[in-house]
Amino acid sequence: MSDTAGETVIGVIGGSGLYDIDGLENAQWRQVESPWGAPSDAILTGVLDGVKMAFLPRHGRGHVHAPSTVPYRANIDALKRLGVTDILSVSACGSFREDMAPGDFVVVDQFIDRTFARDKSFFGTGCVGHVSLAHPTCPRLSDAAYEAAKSLGITVHMGGTYLAMEGPQFSTLAESKMYREVWGADVIGMTNMPEAKLAREAEICYASIAMITDYDSWHPDHGAVDIAQIIATLTGNAAKARDLVARMPARLGAARAPCPHGCDRALEYGIMTAPEARDPALVAKLDAVAGRILNG
Repeated sequence: MSDTAGETVIGVIGGSGLYDIDGLENAQWRQVESPWGAPSDAILTGVLDGVKMAFLPRHGRGHVHAPSTVPYRANIDALKRLGVTDILSVSACGSFREDMAPGDFVVVDQFIDRTFARDKSFFGTGCVGHVSLAHPTCPRLSDAAYEAAKSLGITVHMGGTYLAMEGPQFSTLAESKMYREVWGADVIGMTNMPEAKLAREAEICYASIAMITDYDSWHPDHGAVDIAQIIATLTGNAAKARDLVARMPARLGAARAPCPHGCDRALEYGIMTAPEARDPALVAKLDAVAGRILNG
């Protein structure tokens, strides 16, 4: 890949409580068609501090998609079609750690995927592909988000393991204790998987900001998830998240060099199916996600 600088396009996937971006110039909601189905919603595009931005509400405006029915493949494909180079994922979560308190943010660096009812890959029969997920988030992008949060005075933790559960129900007490005490997870949510996996397949840098709303059900002083308290904390977290997003263009800049960690080259040797054996229909659907390799 050339070392010539390209153009930064920041994609923000907003979770519960975050439904837009403040201050966008030339803002417009755009319908983006994808061969993987309809995305969660139209995508808000514009420019912030000289950097192109694209915002996608993960659950749709009005919160119409449940975690299991979010069209994850269509969402990532649509952002790729808009030229997004860096995805900042913002989502609500519960905490398994006393020191990671409601109102704090966590820059996630690892995942345990316990989801089971979702399409988790763009690839399949007719075009088999594999990517590395040893380090599922981009350190460069994660560092930028962490520094942006610190500059705003947000209590933010660098690094944490996110347990992705299917939902939509919250954990039982036994599950919560197992995830915390046996598996060593730090936070729990329902939406970062397969989102992070698909972003890697699409060769897009991905960082996850987990906004803590509660202590799940393990905490002896809390006992169970209080929906009313979650909503109250969400409101405060959303304001912090909007401020954090507003700091990202200045941190990343409009010119973009190749990712030093190789996120934008994740498919370099990943497609295993021989060219003559590839399914033309699947290859056609992969035009945005894997076109750099398939058409190269």
